[in-house]
Amino acid sequence: MADILIHPPKSMLEVWESLPEGTLCQLINNKLIMSPTPKDIHQVILNKINIAFSKFLERSNVGEIRIAPYDVHFSKQNILQPDILFIKNENLNKVQEKGIVGSPDIIIEILSPSSFHIDLDEKKSVYERYGVQEYFQVEPNSKSVTSFFLKNAEYEEQEAIVAKIKSVVLNTEIVF
Repeated sequence: MADILIHPPKSMLEVWESLPEGTLCQLINNKLIMSPTPKDIHQVILNKINIAFSKFLERSNVGEIRIAPYDVHFSKQNILQPDILFIKNENLNKVQEKGIVGSPDIIIEILSPSSFHIDLDEKKSVYERYGVQEYFQVEPNSKSVTSFFLKNAEYEEQEAIVAKIKSVVLNTEIVF
């Protein structure tokens, strides 16, 4: 911390890099976005999806998942912490000590009242811009899943489903 006072950060990336490990903070379009600890229902749904996804991956062995907090470095202005991400085996070279550098293949966000507009708009825009193939938004109370598939560099909204992640990338359904 004393080093920060002697050498103040020159960019938002440097401010973000100076935060303590585990800080629930994302750099979205060069703005620091702090997040409160998720509510219980958020964590329950996160766990259910993670378990269901993990069981699928044990059978298929097509890639790996990571859960929040886990940094995805899209650019120097966009370092996000999606709730759940999937990366295919052929893209595992993007996994580094500091997190993923580049785009995961699938991202799942569990919506929270405190970050609802960020997940629906800002994060979705970043995911689309940087080529995340599939993006899912899960409303935890109703378990409604809205899915987006990247086609011609733009997201196409797919049908909304309850308690099911229907993945085009994986050609499977993850029921939670």
